[in-house]
Amino acid sequence: MPPRPRPRSGYITEAVRHQLAMDGLADIVASHEEEHGALTEQEVEDARRELFGEESARTSGMDAA
Repeated sequence: MPPRPRPRSGYITEAVRHQLAMDGLADIVASHEEEHGALTEQEVEDARRELFGEESARTSGMDAA
């Protein structure tokens, strides 16, 4: 008898939560940019560091020159 597939509901639920969070973040950025103009690279880098820490900025290529 073949093994039963694992339930995917938890994975799907988490993926949907993540997508909703990203959609909400996109709405916030769009609203900010509409009022204040486009975000600068420095503002994006500062936000990334605040959210994900210093290591994230280095590994994403933000410090590459």
